[in-house]
Amino acid sequence: MLVLDRCGVRHFRRAGDLLSDPGHEQRRQRLIGIGLMCGAVADFACLDAMAKYLGTHMDILQVVSVRYTSAFLLTLLISNPIVRPDLLQTAKPLLQVGRSALLLGSTVFNFMAFRYLQLDEALAILFSTPFMVAILAGPMLGEWVGWRRWIAIGVGLVGVLVVVRPGLGGLQWAALLSGGSAVCYAFYSITTRMLARYDSSQTTLFYSNMLGAAIMLPVLPFVWTPPRSILDGVLMVVLGAFGAFGHYLLILAHGARRPRCCRRSCTPS
Repeated sequence: MLVLDRCGVRHFRRAGDLLSDPGHEQRRQRLIGIGLMCGAVADFACLDAMAKYLGTHMDILQVVSVRYTSAFLLTLLISNPIVRPDLLQTAKPLLQVGRSALLLGSTVFNFMAFRYLQLDEALAILFSTPFMVAILAGPMLGEWVGWRRWIAIGVGLVGVLVVVRPGLGGLQWAALLSGGSAVCYAFYSITTRMLARYDSSQTTLFYSNMLGAAIMLPVLPFVWTPPRSILDGVLMVVLGAFGAFGHYLLILAHGARRPRCCRRSCTPS
C-alpha cells in the first residue's frame, strides 16, 4: 500500500502494518476518548437541567441526596459487589475517598448555584474548569498542554469573564458557588485521571456513589419533602441514573488512552 506521510515522502507498507501502527492506535484511543467525553457532557447537560428544575421547589440537600442514593442503588444493582468482591479492591483507597469527596463538593456547590443563577450563567462559569485542569495536569500528571490548546482554553476563559464581569458590579455572590464547584471539579478530573492508571472504571464509579450516599443519606430525613407530582418522583430517580452513567463515561474517557498493560481485568457481572 502506498502511504504519504506528513513530510510528503511516499513509501510502501503492508496494509496490516497500518492496523498495528502505534500512532494509529493512539489516534483511535484519542477519538474514543473524545466521543466518550462528548457523551458525558451531553448527559451532564440533562442532569443539570433536572437538578435546576427540582431545586426550585425542593431543598438542595434533598436533591443532592436523591441524586447520590439513586445512583448508588443503581450501581449496586448492576455491579453487585457481593458477586464481584474485587469491585471494592483499590490500589489507592485514600485517593478514591478524596476524589469522591471532591465530586460531592462540586455537586453541592453546583446545585446550590442553580438556585440563584440561571443555568447558562452557572455553566458558563464552570467552563473555567479546563483552564485549571490545564494548569494542574503538567505538575500533577506530567501531561503538559501545548500552545494551541492554551489558545483554545484562553478563548473559553474570556467567555467566562464576560459572563462573570468582575470589577463591573455584575458579580453575584452566587457566582462564587459555581467557582467553588469548578475548583472541586478540576481536582476531581485530575484524580480521576490518576486513578485510571490503577483501578477499573467500575471500581472508581462505585466508590464515588457509595461515599456520596453514605454522607448524604443521614441528612435526607431532615430535609425530606414528598415529591409534589409524579414527574418529580420520576426525575428524582432518573437524576441518579444520569449522574451514574455520565460519570461512568467520564471515567472511561480518562482511561481511554491508558496502555493496555495498566488496565485491570474486570470480571463481567
